[in-house]
Amino acid sequence: MSVEWTTALFFGSLLFFLFVGVPLVFTLGGISVVFLYFSIGTPGFYIVASKFWDSMTSFTLIAIPMYVYMAMLLEKSGVANNLYRMMHLWFGGFRGGLAIGTVAICAIFAAMSGVSGAAVVTMGTIALPQMLNRGYDKRLAAGAINCGGGWGILIPPSVLMILYAMLTEVSVGRLFASGILPGVLLFTLVTIYIGVRAWLQPELAPALPPEERGDWKMKIDSLKAVFLPLLIVALVLGAIFTGLATATESAALGVLGALVAAAVHRKLTLAVLNDSAIQTLRLTAMVMWILFAAHAFSTAYTTLGANALIDDLMLLIPGGPYGALVFMMLVLFVLGMVLDPVGIMLITLPAFMPVVQNYGWDPIWFGVLFIIMMEVGYMTPPFGFNLFYLKGVAPPEVTMHDLYVSVIPYVLVTLLGALIIVFFPQIALYLPNLFFGAPIT
Repeated sequence: MSVEWTTALFFGSLLFFLFVGVPLVFTLGGISVVFLYFSIGTPGFYIVASKFWDSMTSFTLIAIPMYVYMAMLLEKSGVANNLYRMMHLWFGGFRGGLAIGTVAICAIFAAMSGVSGAAVVTMGTIALPQMLNRGYDKRLAAGAINCGGGWGILIPPSVLMILYAMLTEVSVGRLFASGILPGVLLFTLVTIYIGVRAWLQPELAPALPPEERGDWKMKIDSLKAVFLPLLIVALVLGAIFTGLATATESAALGVLGALVAAAVHRKLTLAVLNDSAIQTLRLTAMVMWILFAAHAFSTAYTTLGANALIDDLMLLIPGGPYGALVFMMLVLFVLGMVLDPVGIMLITLPAFMPVVQNYGWDPIWFGVLFIIMMEVGYMTPPFGFNLFYLKGVAPPEVTMHDLYVSVIPYVLVTLLGALIIVFFPQIALYLPNLFFGAPIT
């Protein structure tokens, strides 16, 4: 059978089993193993096992359960309540201030956790009812939480960035540094959008009445809520960028900071520790299966010759480098509507990275664009994870239709941010080059 027909059958089988509901990990791993057996026989199994063993001995991999555990502890620590109280006092007096304060908390949470769901669930529980009770438009408010929650995979630390770094063999530290300024850019764009819309349509996001804004003493006292989050951010990111610790070692410091935060808020109980540990175990086990599926898929993909075929097809896309980039971003956007980000990463990176190398693009820059598109995937219907996270904690009057519609302007703003990074790559590359030096070419 020719490479073309084998490749078509390979990907067709993957799509078929995905659409009939077979879990992604078992679809990727199972189909890949079957095709490996019929292409090169039992040696294919040894290749997969060898690659998987190399991953299991990677020091970087330890960071994943540590960052997940940190996120689980922070979600239950009570840090968000104090942060929201501070934002309520400082920003509530402005039109759209509560929504802007909420996305600011999401950005802070992103710099502390490394996953998307923590900020969405926390702000959906604390901030969304508060905004609705004060006359905010439910779609404006829900969309802000949905969008801000996705920054957890862009603003470091990020579990998804660690997986990207392992699959593409780039530096985790450089990738972490590359997410900071794009995260600030997206926060700025979203803040401008909320502010302008609240100014044009004040009924959508009214300012708080004077009696709820608090006096200056209350505002100054509320600033104490920022201390612990800044401490955790300093422990995690400061240790990496100053060279005092690797990304993996800084994950342990982050867990320490989360434990301190839980203790300060009197939430450091055996029940919290146990619940956080169980959730971390589940997510980590899922990651291990995902890595196995990734190695099986990449081995089958290469052995069947599909990589060379798809690379040639990608280079035939009209428009040169920009045409190829637009096509890849469009593929990621469409896949983000129906698949989870890790699955998209496993399916697309083997095809995309050779194209990135052929055009001489910086894989760190492309990684930032990739992660931003995964963030879009988290909030786009019909299967965006953040939509379901938020629906699970939102008041009854917020329907699924409201959530679907609410994300449209925020998706457009996020895509605008990605477009700016395409034309100004130094937004993503300045800090990696500053902290770690320019890459050797």
